[in-house]
Amino acid sequence: MSGSNSERMTSPKTANFKTASTNKKEEPVAIISDDDNNKFEKLKNEDTTSEHIPFDTSFESTIRPKHFDDYVGQSSLKSTLKISIEAAKKRELPLDHILFYGPPGLGKTTLASVIATEMNANIKITSAPSFERPRDIIGILMALKAGDILFIDEIHRLNKISEEILYPAMEDFYLDMTTGKAQTLKSIRIPIPKFTLIGATTKAGSLSGPLRDRFGIIHRLEFYTEDELAKVIKRTAQILEIEIDENGAYAIAKRSRGTPRIANRLVKRVRDYAIVKSNGFINEKLANQSLDILQIDKYGLDNTDRSLINLIANKYNGGPVGIETIATALGEDSKTIEDVYEPYLLQKGFIQRTPRGRKLTPFACKCFNLGSLNIQQELNFDF
Repeated sequence: MSGSNSERMTSPKTANFKTASTNKKEEPVAIISDDDNNKFEKLKNEDTTSEHIPFDTSFESTIRPKHFDDYVGQSSLKSTLKISIEAAKKRELPLDHILFYGPPGLGKTTLASVIATEMNANIKITSAPSFERPRDIIGILMALKAGDILFIDEIHRLNKISEEILYPAMEDFYLDMTTGKAQTLKSIRIPIPKFTLIGATTKAGSLSGPLRDRFGIIHRLEFYTEDELAKVIKRTAQILEIEIDENGAYAIAKRSRGTPRIANRLVKRVRDYAIVKSNGFINEKLANQSLDILQIDKYGLDNTDRSLINLIANKYNGGPVGIETIATALGEDSKTIEDVYEPYLLQKGFIQRTPRGRKLTPFACKCFNLGSLNIQQELNFDF
C-alpha cells in the first residue's frame, strides 16, 4: 500500500478535506461530514467518567451500589462476572462485550456502573433511541478511549443503520465509512480503541441474531426474593437516613413485586408517611398502613392489577377472554396490558394465557376467595 493510501486509512479528517478541495463541484457524501470534525474533537476531550455525568446526580444514582460487595442479589451472575473481570485484568485487555436482559428495574444499568468501577474504566451511558442518525453513534464510538465502557440501554431499539455500524466496531474495532459519491465514492476503515459494549434490553427476542451473537457474555437478570429485597430496602434506608426495623423492611419487600426499583420507590413513600404520621421510624404496622393508603395490597397488586382480575372473574366468569377485550374494558392499550401488567400476574400465577385468551388460575381463586373457576363472584381484596 502506498504512503498516500496509508494516510487516508488512518486519517479520516484529512481524507474528507482532500476530497472536498479537489472536487469543489460536488460535496463529499460521508457518514461524518467535515462540519462535524470540531464536534468530535470536543467529544474526545470530554471527561466521561461515571462520577461526572449528570445522570449520577439523581436519587437513583445516589443509592446505586458502586462495587459488587454492595450489590444485593443476582449471586450467580456476580460470581461469573467477577471471574471475567479478574481474567480481563490479568490479560490487560477489555472485557468481552456483555448483554444483560430481563424485566425492567432489576439493575442492568447499575451492574454496568459496577463493572466500570471494578475495571477502573470510564463509562458512557446512553440509550438506543437517541441514535437517530449514523453520525450519532459514530461520534460516541470515536470519542471512546482504550478500555472505556459504552452502555446502551434498550439496545433492541437500535435502527438498522446504527446496528450495521456496530458490527465491525464490536468485532474488529474499526469503523467502515464512505466518502464521495458516484464514481468518486471511496470506502475507508478507521481504527478505534478497544472498548467494551454493555447492552441492556427488556426484550431479548427483539434483538437481531447477528447483533446478539457478537456479545461474548450474555446473562438474564432474575426477579429478587423477599430476603434480597429486604436487604436492598435496609441499605436504601440507611443511605437516606431512615430508621427501619427488620419487619418493616420485609413488609415493604412483600409488596415490591420482586423488583428493587419498585422497592426503592416504596421506601420513599413510606418514609413520607412515617414523617407525617409518626416519629419517622418505620415498623411493620406503619409500613402496612402506608402501603394500604397507596392501595398496594399484600401481593403487590395495584388498582389496575385488581381491576384486571376483577374483570375476568366477574364479567367473564374466570375467562378465557381476549386481550383486546380486556384492554377495551379497562380503557388501556393492549400493549400496556401485555408489557406492564401481565408479566407480574403471570409470574405470580394469578392468570394464564391460553389459545382462547386469558383466564384466572386456581391459585388466584384461592387467594381472592373466588371458589372454582367459571363461578361468578365478587372479589374480596384483603389488605
